[in-house]
Amino acid sequence: MPLLDGFDPDHVHRAAAELAAGGLVGFPTETVYGLGARADRDTAAAAIFRAKGRPGDHPLIVHVAEPAQAPHFAARWPPAAAALAARFWPGPMTLIVQRRPGVASVAAGGLDTVGLRCPDHPVALALLREAAALGVAGVAGPSANRFGRVSPTRAAHVVDEFGPDLTVLEGGACREGIESTIVDCSREQPTLLRPGTLARAAIEAALRASVGLPLRDRDALAPRVSGSLASHYAPTAEVRLGDARAIGDALRGLPPAGPRPMVGVYSRSAPDVRLSCLHRTMPDDPARVAHELFAVLRGFDDAGVRCLWVEAPPSSAAWDGVRDRLLRAAARRDPS
Repeated sequence: MPLLDGFDPDHVHRAAAELAAGGLVGFPTETVYGLGARADRDTAAAAIFRAKGRPGDHPLIVHVAEPAQAPHFAARWPPAAAALAARFWPGPMTLIVQRRPGVASVAAGGLDTVGLRCPDHPVALALLREAAALGVAGVAGPSANRFGRVSPTRAAHVVDEFGPDLTVLEGGACREGIESTIVDCSREQPTLLRPGTLARAAIEAALRASVGLPLRDRDALAPRVSGSLASHYAPTAEVRLGDARAIGDALRGLPPAGPRPMVGVYSRSAPDVRLSCLHRTMPDDPARVAHELFAVLRGFDDAGVRCLWVEAPPSSAAWDGVRDRLLRAAARRDPS
């Protein structure tokens, strides 16, 4: 099936009808492209897990068109969730709240909590509204990639992952480029579980209170929130992080440039161009890096790079989301 123009109302209706019937649809958001299914039907949500190869206890984020849809899934809507939704919805903010019993059990991975988000993308919002008009309470929509792999930020990436038979709404390149910030509002103190492009200071300003930080053991959070496994967002190439000096030392033993470089470098400082490596310049602005990061990782894979050196980002809070994705991409993976 060809890509559908997400700005064509007829195509949006076609995709919404497929969701209403229990099918899967790829759709754009401001963060990454999602693989959507109706969250209020367990058999539909289960199809996402099968398509992605995703463990059934790793919960999905449910997308809604407006805060008024949240009570269908939330047992209660605490003041922290209300404050953050009022400030950041639509936008790249996912809120974890207590799940209403009997609703979206499969989408929530069987947990008593559920993640809710209202995306800030015209195609996503049009799809959600059209689906709601057809009786779909909300759309579960994890990133549209095989589990653990690099998230897609372009419609073509979704087709690369799942082939031409999946209905995909084309909505252009994603503006943010990395997944949403996740705040757990189900506990006494709101807790930042996954950094994104929203500054922690802005979140605390909206709450007029500090937010907790996740446990040191990243995997302890894995059943509770999307994207929290130690190894995640990983390209086929082995990713190694280092400063400019470490990267230079590692590259010195490479032979002169050949027709097909096996080593890639994504760094703010350019390596010796005579070396047999493929280099992409990393911007100094964290928002620009976030926007292009996953597309860059996919590009290195497409070029056949087997080892990818990435210059570690600065330690400032503005880089938290990018740093989180790179640390997970570089984590050692189980060869099985």
